[in-house]
Amino acid sequence: MRIHHLGCGSFCPNGARLIEGEGGWFEQAHTICHCLLLETNEGLVLVDTGFGMDDARDPGQLGLVFRALMRPQPSAAEAALTQIAALGFAATDVRHIVATHLDLDHAGGLPDFPDAEVHVFAPELQAALHPSLRDRSRYIGGAHWRHEPRWVTHEACGDEWLGFESVRILPGIDAEVLLVPLLGHSRGHTAVAVRTDDSWLLHCGDAYFHHDELANPPSCPPMLAFFQSLVAADNAARKANQERLRELAARHGEKVTLFCGHDRHELEREQRRSAAGAAAAGG
Repeated sequence: MRIHHLGCGSFCPNGARLIEGEGGWFEQAHTICHCLLLETNEGLVLVDTGFGMDDARDPGQLGLVFRALMRPQPSAAEAALTQIAALGFAATDVRHIVATHLDLDHAGGLPDFPDAEVHVFAPELQAALHPSLRDRSRYIGGAHWRHEPRWVTHEACGDEWLGFESVRILPGIDAEVLLVPLLGHSRGHTAVAVRTDDSWLLHCGDAYFHHDELANPPSCPPMLAFFQSLVAADNAARKANQERLRELAARHGEKVTLFCGHDRHELEREQRRSAAGAAAAGG
């Protein structure tokens, strides 16, 4: 199995020091949408989609408030569809999409892969299809799933992974993929664990936003910390799950690589590792 780390969208809000913890107070920050692409014996598996081609053509569909706060920069060049084509694949090669959650910056590319099964934790799909007044701005189903995705919902079933509840999915492929519920950011938010040869990757979605949140003691740039609290569906649960992730990183950091959906330093780190691994294998 080959794994690709893709940056499928960018944000450029003002205030780099407040958002990224580095750079100038009035400089633009640069955060990203970190997605995974798995090459398996049953076709491609995409973990989150970032922004899609429709978002690039019509950024206005992302909403005035979201655009004003986060200054998203959807582009055709960064869309998963474009990057997958550059690897020599077609949209129809994407057989499965696994969503950490269905926020607009994680599910924008769904229309680009209409034939794929979309795997999601059942509480998240329920929240997205029937959003509360507070949640309506985070899901834009009229744009991102007007094509009627092939939803496949999953319920918690008692499995355990390193002390976390888990749901094993995609049994027919040669990759072990699990949903790991981490509720808080959204009502059905999950991480996605992928088994590699001798370790695990854990895509934590929006369970945290900055790599220093996994440090001991943790820290987070103030504006980013405020934003996480502002948009959380259950802030107490979000904070509790962040603490559990810190414990996981401390206890099992040698066999689990954690990364979130928006930290560009983590994306660049994983892309370097992948490139080094590919070069070593080619050698």
